[in-house]
Amino acid sequence: MVSIDVALRMAAEAELDLVEVAPNSKPPVAKIMDYGKFKYEAAQKAKEARRNQANTVLKEVRFRLKIDKHDYETKLKRAIGFLSQGDKVKAMILFRGREQSRPEQGVRLLQQFAEDIVEYGSVESSPRIDGRNMVMVIAPVKNKSEAKAELNARRAEEKATRRAEKNVDSEAAAE
Repeated sequence: MVSIDVALRMAAEAELDLVEVAPNSKPPVAKIMDYGKFKYEAAQKAKEARRNQANTVLKEVRFRLKIDKHDYETKLKRAIGFLSQGDKVKAMILFRGREQSRPEQGVRLLQQFAEDIVEYGSVESSPRIDGRNMVMVIAPVKNKSEAKAELNARRAEEKATRRAEKNVDSEAAAE
């Protein structure tokens, strides 16, 4: 704790700036440092925070009421992929003609879908009729930033193993 005059003199002697780092604290905190470097580091932190921020996107998977088993499995795999990337999935059943008089079959299909992906996501909104469609929203277990960090870690690990294999191959070729 020194007075402002003393701190300014000390900063001038060191040929640096007196930078206020915590203006809201009592008393305000200031450091003697290079102001340009301080601004640069703050900009880098803000840039990193923006890069790590991820927006959750709502992806859509559409079914028909009379969907074949293989088609259902394909849609299921697609939804699992979206959920593992941290995106929400909107499962939608399209009703045509007389199918509209049988909404209980749509509810059954969406409940089966929810049971099949329970380890990847949880039901955010239960099945509801929206015009000629029935809609259900499923939220991922992992949020977008966790999924992105996990993917980056896996990629870095794969890159390291490839590099190690390449070094072993080049050493074997040298002998």
